[in-house]
Amino acid sequence: MARNQRSTSKNTRSEGAAGRGGAAGRGRAAGRSGASRGGAGRGSKKAADWGGYFGAKNGQGSKGGRSAQGARAAQGTRGQKGAGGQRGAGAGRPGNKKPATDLIEGRRAVAEALTVGIPLKNALVQAASGQKDQEIEALARQLEQEGIPVERVAKPVLDSLSSHGAHQGVIVRTQPFAYADLSEIIQRAGSENALVVVLDHVTDEGNFGAIVRSAEVVGAAGVVIANARAARVGVGAYKTSAGAVLHLPIAQVSNLPRALEELKAAGFWTCGSTEHATQSVWEAPMGGRLALVMGSEGSGISRLMLEKCDFTCKLPQFGQVESLNVAQATTVMCYEWLRRTQEA
Repeated sequence: MARNQRSTSKNTRSEGAAGRGGAAGRGRAAGRSGASRGGAGRGSKKAADWGGYFGAKNGQGSKGGRSAQGARAAQGTRGQKGAGGQRGAGAGRPGNKKPATDLIEGRRAVAEALTVGIPLKNALVQAASGQKDQEIEALARQLEQEGIPVERVAKPVLDSLSSHGAHQGVIVRTQPFAYADLSEIIQRAGSENALVVVLDHVTDEGNFGAIVRSAEVVGAAGVVIANARAARVGVGAYKTSAGAVLHLPIAQVSNLPRALEELKAAGFWTCGSTEHATQSVWEAPMGGRLALVMGSEGSGISRLMLEKCDFTCKLPQFGQVESLNVAQATTVMCYEWLRRTQEA
């Protein structure tokens, strides 16, 4: 297979939805908690385990000297939705702040997290004080049945953690996500036909989650992302991937060009998706062992990454819209790889 001329243009762009912050993980907390069922105030010893999240709303420092707002900055949040999919407060609303990236708040959002299978670490629920108590307690029992430690606290404690004041009496914290090593993905690919999706600083968590979902559905060996200036596995990615992040290895690397070289050494051809490529995806050699490189929403594939690609391709366009969303484009590319591989 000859290597095609490299392009220095940008990759398919995205109009992706606003990112939803996140840093979540695999595996549920084992066993039931002996968490207190009494109402706890700000001085609660167990509530103190939530560390830097407390006091941000009132500008108070947390244990360790950091404010809650600084302890966990949400990535890519544009003020449209807060953690767990709840609609955020308006820009001028007092107390509106970025959601912590590993917190899910609101009864419906927490129930969805349990349904999707997001690994949860612990939970705070509001101590009995209103007409919604039965619903909150039912959710608390469900969390406890899943082995998730639950603590009853006073409403001000939840208020201090909430990014938008709509916690509805419950906030949960997710487990840290366990990323794979690139070597694990290469090992999983074996020596036969395989697909690895490499994301060159895709920043929108919704796009990232949708891409992981498409890659998992077509049977990809894994997804590779940068460890900085890129979307990570968090609450939003769990939801938009429909839980696919639990079933597909995702590697975080510090040097994407070096990762491409490692994939080449393992027998992968590298393809960069760019709107200025000279050949379409239908003409490009998209089957076999393929590392598909997709660029960021705004800047596309970087010059250095394009130089590492063996060939480039594009999706044909006949309408007036500038380009497809990066998640949509990746889905088309993944299915073209699957079609070629099955026909071979």
